[in-house]
Amino acid sequence: MKQAVLYVCHGSRVPKAREEAMQFIEKVKPLVEANIQEVCFLELAEPSIEVGFTTCVEKGATHIAVIPLLLLTAAHAKLDIPEEIKHVMTKFPDVSVTYGRPIGVDRRLANMLVDKMTEKADIKASSVVVLVGRGSSDMDVVQDLTQIAMLLNHQTTVKHVITCFLTAAEPSFDQVIEDIYHTNEQSIIVIPYLVFTGLLKREIDQKIKKYDWKERSIEVCSYLGPHPVLLELFLERISETIVNKNGAFNFDRGIKL
Repeated sequence: MKQAVLYVCHGSRVPKAREEAMQFIEKVKPLVEANIQEVCFLELAEPSIEVGFTTCVEKGATHIAVIPLLLLTAAHAKLDIPEEIKHVMTKFPDVSVTYGRPIGVDRRLANMLVDKMTEKADIKASSVVVLVGRGSSDMDVVQDLTQIAMLLNHQTTVKHVITCFLTAAEPSFDQVIEDIYHTNEQSIIVIPYLVFTGLLKREIDQKIKKYDWKERSIEVCSYLGPHPVLLELFLERISETIVNKNGAFNFDRGIKL
């Protein structure tokens, strides 16, 4: 048996985002027990999933653990990545494949978000926190981000944690920021729930700058990677997929094989 790990990053048109993804994985690799470790991208960057998978096989892999570097479970995790894996598996039917989970919901994420907040501002009882997700038409994304917001609310003394989304889900980031602008809130902390920089982070910054906040405090936190909590959770996702206890991570989820 020769174990490989294939890390699947989302991909971005922004070179810095691609670089950050590679740097994140480089921090992980020395902590993973696998003979072969390769990085690929779902879209907007190379190498593709097919190329990454093929490289693992060419290096002698008999078992490949495919690990999505995604925060929440949506169409990318349920459909897009599995479809690509299914396609390339037809070329290598003798290779055993396991498929990992996205980061998902975990109480430790609240500690990470508190750290991101305190990097930018003092957390006050009067603060309103805006947790901004990428967005998806999949309601699991909305539910998961709502749960994470609840964990953060319980972890802090802030007035309220509001969830919103940049695309494909409600409430929209545009609407939430406009609504807050027309209130009398004086302390606002915006957390982009994104692993790396990219066009969506730029969109958040640009939309906030459209408003004249005068003396009101509005701070935008940095994106999440490579926070130690995120690294810890990602390593857990890798380990459980390699171990594959009771066949829980056999590649039969997300689509029918």
